[in-house]
Amino acid sequence: MTNDSKISALIQLLDDPDDFIFNEVKTQLLTYGDAVIPLLEDYWEQNPLEAEALSRIEDIIQEIQHGGVKSALKEWSSQIDPDLLEGVLLINQFQYPDLDVQIIKDKIEQIRRDVWIELHNGLTSFEKVNVINQVIFDIHGFGGNKQNYHSPTNSYLSDVIESKKGNPISLSVIYLLVAQDLGLPIYGVNLPSHFVLCFLDENNINPSVDENKQDEVLMYINPFSRGTIFNRKEIERFLNQLNIPIKEDYFVPCTNKDIIKRVINNLIYSFQKQGNTEKVDQLISLKEVLNS
Repeated sequence: MTNDSKISALIQLLDDPDDFIFNEVKTQLLTYGDAVIPLLEDYWEQNPLEAEALSRIEDIIQEIQHGGVKSALKEWSSQIDPDLLEGVLLINQFQYPDLDVQIIKDKIEQIRRDVWIELHNGLTSFEKVNVINQVIFDIHGFGGNKQNYHSPTNSYLSDVIESKKGNPISLSVIYLLVAQDLGLPIYGVNLPSHFVLCFLDENNINPSVDENKQDEVLMYINPFSRGTIFNRKEIERFLNQLNIPIKEDYFVPCTNKDIIKRVINNLIYSFQKQGNTEKVDQLISLKEVLNS
């Protein structure tokens, strides 16, 4: 008997009312991984099923897809310098497993090309930031979603690309992907209760210094406020207002892994507010992969 035949035979048992049988069938189906999904979807479409059987099929598909994202995220996290876009797309596929990622890549490339056309060597660092701001926020129309700030859609890059509305970290990710692809020394800053960017002094970057790049930070950028430029003292005032102790980590570049953790934390909070405990549990398990 072929694998497809075995899987099909198991799928036909999904409407059995006995929970013990269902759990046994589910355990066996999960061992086949992604190969099960097309057969489950075909069975769903071709047969009149009771609500419980439909729910069981959906549950198995989601568990397989979640396992796939978790495995891929673990591999991504194990890399020395994991790619930011790849990490963001993995989180996106957690919600939209059938997403055409090329749509996102094409949009980022379009923005990058529009910025590149306006850049030249004679521009100062401040002028380069102004160019990026104009392209992202004026020409392409991206902005902060202040009316629905805690919506999960603000954290999924595909939704942000479509709506042009996002939260601080999703807008920062777009900004980072464009800037770093153009060779500009712009990095994420993991500020509490907000996420911003820093522009390192292109004439004062010491590649041997890994622990503290504060002396190299030329300015900070707030993509949620259309790329507003600010300085360290304004961060200090912000932290003091929130009664948060000042740490040097709040002023220097963070890693791509830190950014993905922040995206996951935002999603956990969003789904907690919605009361979606299933999504929260799945996201916590993804976060644990990054902490391992």
